[in-house]
Amino acid sequence: MKSSTKDQAEGKFHKVKGKVKEIAGKISDNPKLEDEGTAEKIAGKVQEKIGQVKKVFEK
Repeated sequence: MKSSTKDQAEGKFHKVKGKVKEIAGKISDNPKLEDEGTAEKIAGKVQEKIGQVKKVFEK
């Protein structure tokens, strides 16, 4: 698997995982979990963008 594809896939996974944590934190009234979810979601977006940039430069 190409590095760019791997980064994009992992980024999407982290975005989804972060969103789940964020929702779980809201439901359980746990601001720490909600913040963790937000941070992981942002990290996933960054990683996904890195994969997109790598894909452009691989061509």
